[in-house]
Amino acid sequence: MPDANVVKGIRLKYNALVEDLDERGRRRWAATEAMALGRGGIVAVAAATGLSDRTVKNGIAELRDPQPLSSGRQRRVGGGRKVAEFHTPDLQKAVERLVEPTERGDPQSPLRWTCKSLTNLQTELRGQGYQVGRTKLAGILKELGYSLQGNRKTREGKDHPDRDAQFEYIAGRVKAYRHGGRPAVSVDTKKKEVLGNKANGGREYRPKATPLEVDTHDFPDKKLGKAVPYGVYDIAENEALVSVGVSSDTAEFAVEAIRRWWNELGVERYPKAKRVLITADAGGSNGHRNRLWKLELQKLADETGMKIEVCHYPPGTSKWNKIEHRLFCHITRNWRGIPLESHQVVVNLVSSTRTNEGLEVHCWLDAGDYKTGRKVTDAEMQTVRIKRNDFHGDWNYEIHPRLNQRFR
Repeated sequence: MPDANVVKGIRLKYNALVEDLDERGRRRWAATEAMALGRGGIVAVAAATGLSDRTVKNGIAELRDPQPLSSGRQRRVGGGRKVAEFHTPDLQKAVERLVEPTERGDPQSPLRWTCKSLTNLQTELRGQGYQVGRTKLAGILKELGYSLQGNRKTREGKDHPDRDAQFEYIAGRVKAYRHGGRPAVSVDTKKKEVLGNKANGGREYRPKATPLEVDTHDFPDKKLGKAVPYGVYDIAENEALVSVGVSSDTAEFAVEAIRRWWNELGVERYPKAKRVLITADAGGSNGHRNRLWKLELQKLADETGMKIEVCHYPPGTSKWNKIEHRLFCHITRNWRGIPLESHQVVVNLVSSTRTNEGLEVHCWLDAGDYKTGRKVTDAEMQTVRIKRNDFHGDWNYEIHPRLNQRFR
């Protein structure tokens, strides 16, 4: 055992200096004291300072090294404990796989959150052979853009009893399509925007005391009209097409946007595809009860020769559609504080939307005149080759082409 008085003296000196020393300084000071004491010096310094004997030994070796560290470095290149990803490179992907099926989102924020706690995620990861602590796991979730929250902040209507089962079903179908290299897209209509020199939410930097002057009211201008953005988001490619309409948000307009996505982007990305998956809300122009939606999809299936599979999110869960928090929130952020004076301004701002994760957005103006109130007769519906899934066939179904009978 080292002499108690020696240990006490070293401790007094160390406590007086420790606040002014960095990692390298502490290591080298401890090594100097140990070398001065001679035999038993390493044990005495370790006991006095609380540093490990390995740290003191490393300091001695560093002082005796003919090639000392360059100034400013605390350790040699490659020194220190390796991060968890060094030993398990697929750790981040494993965390993403656990969280992704239950992902939720807010359309006005890029923030994502999960109902799984750190403890449960850690338990599941350890069951898969990954040794990861709660602090490291929290850091990975933050890097992936997640925030751990216990409760949902937004509730739309009543929860459907099969809501979670439908979420899992959609997640499974998207995973299957991605695994097979086939297209899976998320579609929806963004909030209609009144055009003109109107106030737009958010703030942007401008010269001091020179705010952008806009109209004092937000009444629609009949001459300028409204912009109706309809998005088609490629889940695997993180790429989107937004069609900006000038008339009404109808099923015909929605399918025309999907048609344009396929002709402009999809056919090049997936030249051998024989089927496509569309995930959509339960209402609106792409609602599961909308007969015109199914009729127009039938036309698209006939044109492309592809089988079109559709999965709808349950009623009251529209804000959990992937396009909401992977595309629309970024568009809103990109044009914050900028008056949407014309359709061309909207197209330009949408097209310039980018993210650090590599989101790419293509935007076109659809000047077509889409009339509301179009009725689909029973005779027309009988021509739709629809195959409903055994699980909630009203939400999950396929539209088969009438001309091409070759399906995957």
